[in-house]
Formats: sequence, C-alpha cells, structure tokens
Amino acid sequence: MDERIEIIKKWLGTGSINIFGMPFSGKDTVGIRLAEALGAKFLSSGLILRAAEKEDKEIENEMATGQLVNTDKFRSIVLPYLAKRELGDFPLVLSSVGRWEGEEYDVIEKAAEAGHPIKAVIVLNLSESEVKNRWHASKEAQDRGDRLDDKEEHILDNRIKEFNEKTAPVIETYQKRGLIAPVKAAGDRDEVFANVIEVLMHFATENEREIPLTDSESPIESEEPEEISLHETKESLDDVAEVDPAEEEGEEPIEDDEIDKEEE
Repeated sequence: MDERIEIIKKWLGTGSINIFGMPFSGKDTVGIRLAEALGAKFLSSGLILRAAEKEDKEIENEMATGQLVNTDKFRSIVLPYLAKRELGDFPLVLSSVGRWEGEEYDVIEKAAEAGHPIKAVIVLNLSESEVKNRWHASKEAQDRGDRLDDKEEHILDNRIKEFNEKTAPVIETYQKRGLIAPVKAAGDRDEVFANVIEVLMHFATENEREIPLTDSESPIESEEPEEISLHETKESLDDVAEVDPAEEEGEEPIEDDEIDKEEE
C-alpha cells in the first residue's frame, strides 16, 4: 500500500480529487482518510455550508428540507476555498464540491487557476436500499449529531432525489472527460478505501490528461475507459457487507479554522 500511495502522490502533485456519492455513501469518511494518506488538505461542501447556515437562514431552510444549496451561495461561500493561499502547496481532496449541474465548470476552472487541477473524480456507488439501511442504523445509534437534513425519512428521500436529478449530470460531465473512478461503497471501510486506491493507481499509471473547460471541446478518451451506470445507486447490490453507519459527514476539513467542528 505504501508504494502505491507514493505513486499516487507523485501523480497527483498539487492537483485535486473530487468525491461524489449518495447520502451515507461515505464521502467524508473516504475523503478524510485519503487526504491523510496523501498529505492533502480536505474540503467538504457539506461541512462548509453547514457552518454557514448558522448565519444564513436561506441556507438553513434549503438544507433542512434536503435540497441542495443554490448555486449563488455555492459560488460565494464554497468556491473561494479552492484559491486559499495556505492550501496552495498541497493537493486537495474534495467532498462533493460542485454538486449542482453547471457548478462543475466553476470547479474545473477555479481549481486549475489555483494550481489544483482536477485529476480524478471518485464516485461511491451505493444502492438506495442500502442508503436507507444506513440511515435507519444511524438514527438508532444517534451518531450524526443534530442535523436537520437527517431528521426525517422524507427529507432523506429529497436528498436522494436531488442527487439523481442535479448531481448525476455533474458526474456525466466528468465522465465525458475520462475522469470518473467508480467504487462500490457497500463494503467495510478498509475494503472501500482499498478499492479507491486501486482505481487511483489506474489513473496514476496512465498518461497525463488535460481537462477541457467546456463541452464544445472534444471529450478526453482514456485507453481503458471504465463504464459507470449513474443509476446503479437505484439498484440492489448483491452480498452487501454490513458497515459502520457513522459514515461520511462526521468530520471537519483539515486545518481550516473557519469551519466549526460539527458532524454532517
């Protein structure tokens, strides 16, 4: 594993890896561990916005109903983190930065300008039934704090709907650029992390890619493109392993004093 990590670190440089997935898929859990392994800084859209909701009722109301925060708020609150001077010498691991269709172009452009070009996009695939299983287990364990968007199952349904309608097109954009690294998230933490390292090794041992900023430019083709079904999250996965439901949103961005410590 150590040798693979070193290969990935050399390939990544000061670039960035973005991670997407349904609620409870483990985005922050994977992201924080990956950032620690790579000596990277971790930024989570959800954590940044939940810190901001304390002073912004519009954000609070949107998140409380399971909606994605509107793009104007994303651009004014989350996007500037990519250009923070103190992060300039480090690679970045991003958790769902740019979740609404169209925001991915802002992320691609601003990350490149800041010296953190997007090098890969991990998609943690989890069936809707497993999302519900993890939500119920988390409710019983009461391990995610007092999150408004976790309170009721119908809010979780809204979050799943938002992912399928607004985030799936974002993933399709990255897919056209040959940047998607799909990983099944229905496993224990070590298994999922090992799978992430495996797919990143595939990127690290390929030729360097350059990302077009608009769809008018030709999509990048990889030598061995991986197929990903954006609707896999709606299908049942066989032999789903039992995992700790304390997933994804339970940490804070690394070394960022502007983000309050709280669970997502």
